[in-house]
Amino acid sequence: MINIETFRKLALAYENATEEPHFEKTSFRINKKIFASFDEKNNQAVLKLNEIDQSVFSASSEMIFYPVPNKWGKQGWTIVELSKVRPEMFEDALTLSYQNVAPKKK
Repeated sequence: MINIETFRKLALAYENATEEPHFEKTSFRINKKIFASFDEKNNQAVLKLNEIDQSVFSASSEMIFYPVPNKWGKQGWTIVELSKVRPEMFEDALTLSYQNVAPKKK
C-alpha cells in the first residue's frame, strides 16, 4: 500500500518537483504544472498519463487504474487506488506521469 509519506518521498525525488495544496488534495508539480495529486480522504492518486499508457495500465489493472470520469480522463488523468497498487507499478506510473509533464530535455 502506498501512503502519503511514501507518495511524497517518491514524487519529490524527481528533479525540480514541488508539493503544493490543490483544493482539498496535495499536488506534486513541475514548473507549476501538476503531474500527480494525492487524495488522502479516498486514498487515491491521480496521475497525468498519455493515452497509450493510461490504456495499458487500465487494461492490466482495471480495478486499480482507471480514467477520471469526464473530459479530464480523456486527457490522460488517471485514478490509482493506492490500497491495491503494487509499489513498483505505482512508481512506474508516477515516473511516466512526471515525464509527461516535465519539460523535454534537448
